[in-house]
Amino acid sequence: MAKTIRSKPLAILIISLSIFLLLTLHFPSVSSLEDEENDDEEYVLDSPFVGNQLSTRSRFLIASSIKVLKKGASCNAKTNPNVCNGVSANKGTGLLYCCKKHCRNVLGDRNNCGVCGRKCQQWQRCCGGVCTNVMTNKNNCGKCNKKCSRGITCDYGVCGYA
Repeated sequence: MAKTIRSKPLAILIISLSIFLLLTLHFPSVSSLEDEENDDEEYVLDSPFVGNQLSTRSRFLIASSIKVLKKGASCNAKTNPNVCNGVSANKGTGLLYCCKKHCRNVLGDRNNCGVCGRKCQQWQRCCGGVCTNVMTNKNNCGKCNKKCSRGITCDYGVCGYA
């Protein structure tokens, strides 16, 4: 009788872990709702940044003007003046601002959502500059711009979770 009492908690633990692993593998968006800081990401500027002295620059310098910015690029007024102050990027899906001396996309950065310094809460992502609960929002289910079909609800970040 003592053997069966001890083995039941172990069996329950093994079954619980198995279910958790299956759910995690089947619904990866639910288990990874936190945005990871990926400073290797790049922003493709919609119009190249040339600087304040366009008329005094040669054709070569204009052609080699900044067209791509690395995420988190420095925006110190002394080294890169106005490099990301309201600059549109990635075909209008990004809007770059200088937040704490680094370029940030205020339309998608959960630590600078809409404006510099506005942090989204747990289970929220910055979707178009608005902190959105992606666990229940049918237009942003699990991640931004993932819409559930008509009549299907978003539960736990999954469309039609049963």
